Amino acid sequence: MSPEFRVYCSMDQRMPLSQVPAHARRAEALGYDGLCVPEAVHDGLAAATLALHATTRLRVATSVLVAFPRSPMTTAVAAWDLQEMSGGRFELGLGSQVRGNITRRYGVAWTPPAPRMREYVDALKAIFRCWQGGDDLCFEGEHYQLTRMQPFFKPDPLEHPAPAIFLGGIGPAMTALAGEVSDGLMTHPTNTAPRYIREVVQPRIARGAARSGRDPAHVGLMVGPLTATGTKPADVARERENVRQMLTFLYSTPSYWPSLEIFGWQERGEHLHQLTREGRWDDMKNVIDDAMLDTFSPTGTYDEIADILAEWYGDLTNWILFPIPDDPARDPEAAKVLDRLRAGS
Repeated sequence: MSPEFRVYCSMDQRMPLSQVPAHARRAEALGYDGLCVPEAVHDGLAAATLALHATTRLRVATSVLVAFPRSPMTTAVAAWDLQEMSGGRFELGLGSQVRGNITRRYGVAWTPPAPRMREYVDALKAIFRCWQGGDDLCFEGEHYQLTRMQPFFKPDPLEHPAPAIFLGGIGPAMTALAGEVSDGLMTHPTNTAPRYIREVVQPRIARGAARSGRDPAHVGLMVGPLTATGTKPADVARERENVRQMLTFLYSTPSYWPSLEIFGWQERGEHLHQLTREGRWDDMKNVIDDAMLDTFSPTGTYDEIADILAEWYGDLTNWILFPIPDDPARDPEAAKVLDRLRAGS
């Protein structure tokens, strides 16, 4: 018997904000439990606001909000407001981003991300305790000092718990940190192969949980594979080629090679990286072969995919991303898949 999955969907990072409310209402009508909103082209908090305002049941998670360009207080204020506005449906997913983006795109000084993220999450929790439980605000760390909260600026307590905090992580330090201080880990598409989760991700989460005396079973794990699915085999084949193209792009980046190493494919990543440096874009598509797709991408028609996902992840997590159809005409078929995943059958 497979678990009763909580099923979330995502949205295209380039979707105009004007389309987010309709997308969120569609996800809710289909039966999704939640929606992940990215932060790449648009502000993640703005997208979350629109999605929450347009729905009544759907949970909305930032996946993931870039933390370090924002102070913990700025993030806490926005998260608190979204939690109150939505009746407790907001989930705060945080990420660190890579050095080049932090320093050259956001113009923020770089420091080792895991220690800084530990402080960031601890600071958020201190703020939330101040607002919800009446504690004095007194957080003093290396990166953040938060010791002032006048009554004029202090929001009212929530009727719901403070927002859950999740971390996006790939490397050993950030993955373990998710187990130590957060409510769960939001995976990257490159670290969702079942073997990699079982042999690498789960042990790292367990090590982090042990540092803070937590039961790793209480640490959530959102698995977001690049799933290739559709109505007919031809649709699945087309989506599979889209996955191949995405993995070609992702695995040209050294940060994502650890999940190649465990399968003996690191040289594929090195080859892709060299091809990008030489500008040989047309030669990249042949590097990701079918064996790699079979390893990293759950693949099957709508009639098959619920069983495949349960087989891949049923003993690893009960929280999964499943793609919303590109064509709304296929929504009824996708809704049947959601019903099966959520029913554990």
